[in-house]
Amino acid sequence: MASNLDALAASARRELEQLRYPAANWVLPRNGPDGKPMLDALVVGGGMLGQTAVFALRREGVTNIRCVDKAPRGAEGPWKTIARMDILRSPKHLTGPDLGVATLTYRAWHEAKFGAAHWEKLHKIEREAWASYLLWVREAAALPVENGVEVQKLELGNGYVMAQIRSGEKIYSRKVVLAMGREGSGAPRWPRFETFDPEQRGNNVFHSADEIDFASLRNKRIAVLGAGASAFDNAAVALESGAKEVVMYARRPQLPQVNKSKWSSFPGFLHGYSALDDARRWRFYSYIFSEQVPPPYESVLRCERHQGFSIRFGEGWKDMDSRLRGNDGTSGNDGVKITTSKGVETFDAAIVCTGFDVNLTDRPEIASFKAAITVWGDRVSKEEAARFPEEARFPYLGDAFQLQGTHAELERVHVFNWGVTMSHGALAGDIPGIEIGCRRLASGIVRDLFVEDADAYWAQVQKHNEDELKPTRYFVPLGERNK
Repeated sequence: MASNLDALAASARRELEQLRYPAANWVLPRNGPDGKPMLDALVVGGGMLGQTAVFALRREGVTNIRCVDKAPRGAEGPWKTIARMDILRSPKHLTGPDLGVATLTYRAWHEAKFGAAHWEKLHKIEREAWASYLLWVREAAALPVENGVEVQKLELGNGYVMAQIRSGEKIYSRKVVLAMGREGSGAPRWPRFETFDPEQRGNNVFHSADEIDFASLRNKRIAVLGAGASAFDNAAVALESGAKEVVMYARRPQLPQVNKSKWSSFPGFLHGYSALDDARRWRFYSYIFSEQVPPPYESVLRCERHQGFSIRFGEGWKDMDSRLRGNDGTSGNDGVKITTSKGVETFDAAIVCTGFDVNLTDRPEIASFKAAITVWGDRVSKEEAARFPEEARFPYLGDAFQLQGTHAELERVHVFNWGVTMSHGALAGDIPGIEIGCRRLASGIVRDLFVEDADAYWAQVQKHNEDELKPTRYFVPLGERNK
């Protein structure tokens, strides 16, 4: 089917050409503090969100941009690393990375690769097919992503943001977009246990965000903490890799039953939520998050197929010890002792599936200005912040996802990952909101770049002299006009 995909890519490029993509650059050049031309936008992260943000900016004529990702090509985002679902959560018909170009939709790609009949029978999109599709979109739309480039530090300057990358290069840009996925707004979340220290964990305790060698778990007993989607995904992969038994632990007496987030994926909410006052926004998402999300039924059934799978409800973990000692008293890694609310049990390995904590100020890249950032906890009462501590740690963002706070240059940094959710809804994480989110981001950056140079554009419009009537007998030379 390679020829079909090549033909589709050619059609997409023709359609983009008809749409005059990429639009002509209109942004006035500026030099950085090093005297060299600086970027108009630097996008940090080249996965689904980063590349679509680049696509949206190029469609608006912002072409002096770079997009960098620390991962090698094809490993951007979670799709081929820590994502372990076999199919996506979203319905197959949803669009997003195409930005409204029909030939760039997943459906067009799937039908070209597998045929229209296969599409009609398809239940949901396979995870690895989605990863391949995103790379195809990148190539078809000529979206520049530089792999193996890691941003280590950002610093705010007068009229720019400096990005220090691992190689030592300093990149100066008028705008920076943080499109680093779920991890980009915090770090993997570890529960607080009585004695366990994740920094001192043995080689048989994993977080779901780790790259796990599941083959090494063959014929072993595995404990999984958590009962969300990632917990079921990791349990399923362990079982499919030959684990003898997987026991899942949940504090709740039963699984959540209703996905409130799914309700919010209609255009009115996605477009209108950010226009609500703080109190209403806080009310909506503190409620949605507190209700939690049930695992997809497909993920549950994937585990239920295995006899070695079980769930222990109402049994949270109190502690974990992976530094067990052998019979001779020496330290070893031959097991993990789990202390729960109901007793103690030893497993061969444990996988902690507690997701990512949202705490943008913990990101090392923004350490130099983290104290200046306003978070949602600054916008609600102390009682509400204590009641919903994670929601309180979300950054409080402007109308185009820009940071807010006490530093005059903070608005040059735009957050475009899960951290936008309290301020804008799920426009930078879940597929249904991607197109709205990218258009909102690009529109805000375009506006800011123009407004910042409004006086220079005023000078340009006065000098503008494209003679429209020169071919007619009504043409008047410049020096004779208005006399």
